[in-house]
Amino acid sequence: MSNEDTERTTVEVARAQLSQLKEMEHYSRSNVEKLSAIWMVLSDELKQDDFAERVNVLLNKQGEFQQAIEELIGDYEIHFNSDEQK
Repeated sequence: MSNEDTERTTVEVARAQLSQLKEMEHYSRSNVEKLSAIWMVLSDELKQDDFAERVNVLLNKQGEFQQAIEELIGDYEIHFNSDEQK
């Protein structure tokens, strides 16, 4: 196996990892939207504040994850693109 084959394989693996991170980000964003909708129903329609607060805690944690994964993806894309230019 030549060095070029190894590099191509490394690039393919890196692209696959980036793709998986982007898929996770997509589902994370969907979870934020769903949790927000659930929180609104529990809070506004059902007036179940105890449960609404618990959902709010999850929403905040999911929001933190969402922000962190977006930053990771951005940083990885910059790193990946700078490595491809070499």
